[in-house]
Amino acid sequence: MTDHNKRIDEATGTGLVGHEWDGIEELDTPLPRWWVYIFAATLVFAAGYVVAYPALPDTDGLTGWSSRGQLDQTLKAETSARAPRLDAIASTPIEALAANPQLMRSAIEGGRAAFKVNCVQCHGAGAAGSKGYPNLNDDDWLWGGDIAAIEYTLQHGIRSPGSGEARFSQMPAFADILSKAQIAQLVSHVQAISGQGKPSAAGAALFTENCVSCHGDAGKGMREQGAPNLTDGIWLYGCDRAALTQTISKARYGVMPHWEGRLPRVTIRMLAAYVHSLGGGEANPVAEPVTAAAEAATEVGADVGA
Repeated sequence: MTDHNKRIDEATGTGLVGHEWDGIEELDTPLPRWWVYIFAATLVFAAGYVVAYPALPDTDGLTGWSSRGQLDQTLKAETSARAPRLDAIASTPIEALAANPQLMRSAIEGGRAAFKVNCVQCHGAGAAGSKGYPNLNDDDWLWGGDIAAIEYTLQHGIRSPGSGEARFSQMPAFADILSKAQIAQLVSHVQAISGQGKPSAAGAALFTENCVSCHGDAGKGMREQGAPNLTDGIWLYGCDRAALTQTISKARYGVMPHWEGRLPRVTIRMLAAYVHSLGGGEANPVAEPVTAAAEAATEVGADVGA
């Protein structure tokens, strides 16, 4: 029914809705039919989607498909595909991994991924470390840098609470033992043996009395004690007088968490392979004879591919 009282816009011949804002009026232009049809089609599609797929809470839809379910299937398939390779890595003695280059490459790549998730927070994305966090690319190792030693450190940590087998060392705080003058003499000696200053006879005598039991006569450190080499110029907390004075006076106690029980054993092994591959890894110990079961597992891993 036509509204004869409706005002018509003279310029367009279209009715006006009757609203006005500061002299501006709105045209009552009808929607194009094609737009109405498309809108109706979207309503029908939406109703069909709600019925076919789990669009509502606690419903599965007629098809039973969901993106979450598809992701679960993909992850399960990937896990199944990786299982033979992971079993091969886990079954092979860590010292023997290098004897199978393809399996070793798989372990290194798996370790690279695990490192990005668990280790970069302290050691950095490039494993170069920072003050108080060791650089894993160099060849300076407190507890040993062969692949088996690295695996042990990853498993049990360093001064890690909750691990009865954590690596542990303790340097005394010499501020309670020596005077400030004596500590200054010790600093001078440490700088001298690392090529940074002149020898100090008094500092050398203090070093012999207080430090050689852990760092050795020449200051080259002892792995059995976790004592660092003081002659190589690689310093965890810095080598200037202020940093050395702080270290000798109050000692330093870094903590690395133990990963056994937090990560799967095979992941720890892959992490060890990756860290060892970074450039500073030491020669591996002689591998024990590989059992027939381990050889079979290694062959399966090689068949799966790196």
